[in-house]
Amino acid sequence: MTPREKFIKALKREPITGHVPTFELVMFLTMESIGRVHPLHRNYEQWDQMSAKEQDLHLTDMALAYIEMAEKYHHSAILVHPNPGVNGDIPDDLASARRILEKIRELSGDKYFLALHGDPTMPIPDGSHIMDVSVMMYEEPEKIHDWTKRRVEQCIHTAQELKKIPGLLDGFVLCSDYCFNTNPFYSRDMFAEFVGPYLKEILDFYRSEGFYSIKHTDGNVMPILDMIVDCGPDAVHSLDPQGGVDLKEVKRLYGDKVCLVGNVNCGKMQTGTEEELIEDVRRALREGMPGYGYIFSTSNCAYTGLPLERYELMNRIWREEGIYK
Repeated sequence: MTPREKFIKALKREPITGHVPTFELVMFLTMESIGRVHPLHRNYEQWDQMSAKEQDLHLTDMALAYIEMAEKYHHSAILVHPNPGVNGDIPDDLASARRILEKIRELSGDKYFLALHGDPTMPIPDGSHIMDVSVMMYEEPEKIHDWTKRRVEQCIHTAQELKKIPGLLDGFVLCSDYCFNTNPFYSRDMFAEFVGPYLKEILDFYRSEGFYSIKHTDGNVMPILDMIVDCGPDAVHSLDPQGGVDLKEVKRLYGDKVCLVGNVNCGKMQTGTEEELIEDVRRALREGMPGYGYIFSTSNCAYTGLPLERYELMNRIWREEGIYK
């Protein structure tokens, strides 16, 4: 099987042999690892002034940054950020999304599962807006509903347009964060009103169009995880141990309903000892792999500032021990 085929079987919770699939939400350490600037670290203010040849050279270099990192660390999937021309987590410049996806497919064929961001639901507001949004949910809830409905329409349009190119895109990763380390931002009633209906609507639509979906949120998702699972994603990420999420318990509760992705403690990757990290990697493999339906990754991403040698240590343990007999 290709890495893409194995990734899809994991999403479908089907038996596989060999290594448990692995990938990262974002793999920012491209410069240190392969000598290429990560696409999200590039500024393309002069993109429209470039010749077609210059644009193609930049697209090729961005595509190679994704492909070479996937090859080096044996990732099965790539979450593509369609820079240049796109701001935010929903591709509003379809031409940019198509160009980079087409370039990756041109250079790597069907080897990798390719995904884009595509989450219309409202995340935790940033610090400068959290009070205003909190008040709005009580005093002007229709504004939040209207905002989310527009984003659902935008996501639907993006998916419909990209489906017109067969084999270009495999799925979407939905990256609106709902939780702090202690508890969700939303109560269950608030989630049921402001998030759940729209999350289910877009997940149902993606599935109807033949796309797979991975729902991401950090933090302590346990109080609302059943509601997220009921909305019907193919997988949930990141199962954050720093938010108190117990992979073994999540596997017991939901392992027959949804694929599980992540759970290696990023705190231990950053500040723990090597011994603590090795044991945490082994724990995640030990708890996630039984019964299939597991994709190995960190509990967030390989973020800027993370020591590369720690990521490579994690990856080495996976290569040596993350194998279905």
